[in-house]
This record gives sequence, structure tokens and C-alpha cells, in this order.
Amino acid sequence: MRINDDFSRPVTVQAGQMDWVASPAKGVDRKMLYRVGDEVARATSIVRYAPGSAFPAHAHTGGEEILVLEGTFQDEHGDYPAGCYFRNPPGTAHSPAAKDGCVIFVRLWQYRQGDTAQIVRQPGQGDAAPLRPGAVSAQTLFDDGAERVALEDWQPGADVQIANPRGLEMLVLSGNVTVDGQALGAQGWHRRPAGMPLEARIGVAGARVWIKDAPLQHADVLQMPQ
Repeated sequence: MRINDDFSRPVTVQAGQMDWVASPAKGVDRKMLYRVGDEVARATSIVRYAPGSAFPAHAHTGGEEILVLEGTFQDEHGDYPAGCYFRNPPGTAHSPAAKDGCVIFVRLWQYRQGDTAQIVRQPGQGDAAPLRPGAVSAQTLFDDGAERVALEDWQPGADVQIANPRGLEMLVLSGNVTVDGQALGAQGWHRRPAGMPLEARIGVAGARVWIKDAPLQHADVLQMPQ
């Protein structure tokens, strides 16, 4: 399976308007934004857990990165409410579930060689970051020099510009953002190649966004099993 695997072009997906597709685990549905592979895949998805659902225990050979969008995601290590961001590097394992249901944004098999940082940022945790024009708050969730992940709140009606020297991935969490003439609401996802500056117009309610500043695929990305 191959979905939005051309990194040379911008991609915009209004995932909030997509239908849910069942996964192999009962009660766990997903919206596929990017994918190369079948059940073992290099993938970016939005995943919904019905109340009481669970995914079988598994190891993360290729690592996973998660932002909780709604409800509370859980595993044997703890609870992760909406707004929580965490990274499970290659070699970690868990048994994910959601007693009361949840929705998460998840990236799989996109780690590079040597990225072993395991972090959990509960809602509100992170380092304050410099504000770009049009932003009212900015919080760095992760920055190791090779990639930077942040949450930003943008002013209503603002024009936001990002130079984008490395590559950019953005998920709209709330509000409205227009990019390349396309309006993105909650769960709107945009990916942009390096060297193509982002110019965004923010809607009247403002917007909260998750942003990854990094190569769209690291040159030393972990190799998936054949």
C-alpha cells in the first residue's frame, strides 16, 4: 500500500472529513494520511480507539511518535490525556488501550538511526519557544538538532510565514488555517518539502497547530523488514 509517498510535492489532507477505516484490532479505526507498506508500514495516521478497546501488546522496532487528540490513551506505563505528546523509540514495547475511548495522531517507522530518546510531555509541558509573527504562544515538545516538534497558537486573521529549510509537517488541532488556497480545520494535515516556504492565513477563531520541522524522510531512516 502506498499513500501520499511523493515527498517532492506538498500534500494537504482534510482528515476531519475522511471516513474511518477498521484496523485488524476490534474497535480500533484509522485514517491513513501517509503510508508505505501493509500492516508493518512507514505511516502517519489518525487512530480512534472505541471505549474499552485495546491493541495487542507489541514492540516498536521502528519507533512511534504520538499526540493525543481526544480522550485518554493508556498503556501499562500510564495514562496520556488529550494534549499529551510522547515518543517511544525503537526497542520499546507496550499494550495500548483506551478505557473511555480516544483519538490519537501517530507516526510509525519514521525514526532515524541513533534516535533513542524516550519522552513524555503531559499537557502544558515543554519549553517556551520564540514567537514567530502571528503566533501568540509556542511550546517546544522535542528538539534534538535533527528535528524539532512544537505546538503553536496563531492569532485570528494573522498571516503566518515559515521559511522551511528542512521540511515541514503540520496538523491543525483547532481553528482554521488556509494553505495553498485550501482551508484546513481540526485534523487537517499538511506536509511540505524543504525549500518551499509555508504561507498560511489564519481564520477568525485563530488556530492551534502541531508542527514538525525536519526532513520529510531522514536520510538514515530505519529500514523496514522485507
